[in-house]
Amino acid sequence: MQSLDTRIPAVLLRIDRNPFHHGTLGAVRSLGRAGIEVHLVADDFGSPVQRSRYLHRMHAPPAPGASPAEVAAVLRRVSHRLTGPAVLIPLDDAGALAVSALYGELTDRFLVPRVPGDVAERVADKAGLAQVCTQAGVAHPTTLAPDSAAEAARAVDLLGAPALAKWSRPWLLPQDTGLRSTTVIGSPQEAVALYERRAEAGSRLLLQAFVPGAREADWFVHGCAGRGGVVRGGGTGRKHRSWPRSAGLTVSGDWAPNPALWAAAAQVVSALDYRGIFDLDFRRDAVTGDFHLIDFNPRPGAQFRLFADGTGTDVVRALHLDLTHRPVPAPHPLPGRTFVVENYAPLAALSALARSGRHSSSPAGELAWHAADDPAPGAAMRRMWRSHVVRRLRDGVGHRSREALSMGARDHAPAVLPAQANRERAVTDA
Repeated sequence: MQSLDTRIPAVLLRIDRNPFHHGTLGAVRSLGRAGIEVHLVADDFGSPVQRSRYLHRMHAPPAPGASPAEVAAVLRRVSHRLTGPAVLIPLDDAGALAVSALYGELTDRFLVPRVPGDVAERVADKAGLAQVCTQAGVAHPTTLAPDSAAEAARAVDLLGAPALAKWSRPWLLPQDTGLRSTTVIGSPQEAVALYERRAEAGSRLLLQAFVPGAREADWFVHGCAGRGGVVRGGGTGRKHRSWPRSAGLTVSGDWAPNPALWAAAAQVVSALDYRGIFDLDFRRDAVTGDFHLIDFNPRPGAQFRLFADGTGTDVVRALHLDLTHRPVPAPHPLPGRTFVVENYAPLAALSALARSGRHSSSPAGELAWHAADDPAPGAAMRRMWRSHVVRRLRDGVGHRSREALSMGARDHAPAVLPAQANRERAVTDA
């Protein structure tokens, strides 16, 4: 078992506004259970995370879109409330990029891994990921960056449909616009429509070939590259379900050892000389068998607790151990361990509870929100999620009713499912 230095607190930073970010709760619990004093810099006042018994204190975060100088000012204020240096762990891309840029200004107050040069930005920006893959000798889907609406239309013709539309810097997407970081599209017209919103999105539109895959073709690799470059605290996982379907976060998955995939991830990390926590998304090509690197996130993935091994080590504990110069235990994998986000997959969550005897932190698996030793966040999530769903349904029904009345007045057209929903279902079932 690992022995963390409980004299050194942890500061978790998340700039993104998301009250249902279960990865934040996972980090709070992981470190808090080990006796670490956990401070959270996030807009989670009123979030289920705030109810965790393992959270020591919350602090107001920087505003979305804050400059590195503004992020530094917030972190300096937080540091004044600490008795000494703290391990700093960003939980979203915006936070990770800010911390990387501020390395020289933060090291007198925080312990952070040194990510060389602009590596964090290169891997987070999807426009640069193709070059990273070429450098590392890892497969990557054909990706085009149109400079005009006509080029966007031609790109879909070249790539074929369905294709993926991605914003190169998804952390810049404004909230409440309906824009997603990744969208499955099926026509040149849809590509043009997204291209016309590039100013609103804040970054370039990328169009990417869809990698053909059988069921459960989507995989992920988590780990923490320590000061010596050795990767610990993670593993290879298989995604069973996602939300949104075919292009979203992991709803359920399992720990599935895959030496070839682990070697590919280590190859990328080594080529970049990357240090710190990473979350890589891969998709296996059903035709060639190659694993294509889809995303490189320079921070913990929301489902990182899947890889809590037999020593209790996960990526956030591995980072704390490494930065405080404590030995990280040798890996003790737990193949078959599962992770389920119960607000997106309630039936799978009930099944997981039954298998684990209602103890979500058992070696067999873990739930994102429910925990026998920390029940308050799960109860709060259930209350909030019910209200959230009812509100969305009410808003959706009202919108569809108004739309149907308008259409019916013109041509009595029946209500139909959006093409996007049909396409996502077809892609998921491929």
